[in-house]
Amino acid sequence: MNELPIDKGTRVTLHFALKFESGETVDTTFDKEPATLEIGDENLPENFEAYLMGLKAGDRETFEVPPEKAFGQRNPNNVQTFKRHEFSADMVLEPGVVVSFADARQQELPGVIQRVEGDVVDVDFNHPLAGHTLVFEVQIIDVEPVGPTH
Repeated sequence: MNELPIDKGTRVTLHFALKFESGETVDTTFDKEPATLEIGDENLPENFEAYLMGLKAGDRETFEVPPEKAFGQRNPNNVQTFKRHEFSADMVLEPGVVVSFADARQQELPGVIQRVEGDVVDVDFNHPLAGHTLVFEVQIIDVEPVGPTH
């Protein structure tokens, strides 16, 4: 069994689950192929990587991740108001619908319609997981060094 601890410069094969405190699953690999990622490749947010540091193959851990270390607190300034005519006429506008906008750099920016009242449409650009404490469960399958082996 490999004893290499997870650190920068390692490739990790793991199962993970991300859940709300209620137990509702946001995302999981436990029911499919495990995920493989390199520490620092931005596949996992840095704060989540921090929880993995030092774990080894065979470890199974569950972490409670507060909003500050997950996707941040909800920011009321990220809710913006638009006029109905700013959307295409055939677009379904109702709470919960995800709308995609392009930001100033032409990056895709998803927003969720929060409220539609008359000609006013409120769109929430907060990350859907913002403001939530998340449960991060991991099972480390393998840890290997990245890069040339001598």
